[in-house]
Amino acid sequence: MQIVKNSVVTIHYEMYDADNNLLDKTEEPIAYLHGGYDGIFPMVEEALHGKNVGESITVTMTPDDAFGEPEEELVRVEPLDVLPEEVEVGMMFEADDPETGDVILFRVTDVADGKAVLDGNHPLAGLTIRFVATVAEVRPATEEEMAHGHAHGEHGHHH
Repeated sequence: MQIVKNSVVTIHYEMYDADNNLLDKTEEPIAYLHGGYDGIFPMVEEALHGKNVGESITVTMTPDDAFGEPEEELVRVEPLDVLPEEVEVGMMFEADDPETGDVILFRVTDVADGKAVLDGNHPLAGLTIRFVATVAEVRPATEEEMAHGHAHGEHGHHH
């Protein structure tokens, strides 16, 4: 079956930076609902459209097409006494965005002089990404998947 709108597509992928360093790859395949449901990068979805099981794609995305540009307002310097004890680089903290009410995940990027630098940007923000994917499975979506806007099942969303 070819990938068309309202297909559930299961892929294996690898992501590389501009220096060809492997950033991420699937251990288990992932599934998404194809057809503009925002389950995968739009450029990747476009490249996969019309493909069959076993076919592969390679897409190079600028930061605007991938994880965005870093936003300065998402970097904060906080005194260590307002954070949990034993703060280390790499730790993650959740905070509410006062403007939207959304939860932002902050990563500790530096600790010095009694302060910690917290970065709420995606770790891959600002990078050009090469996304390589191979189609593992394609099937028609169920009515429930289309109504929910995402794939269900083994490699999809679980309720």
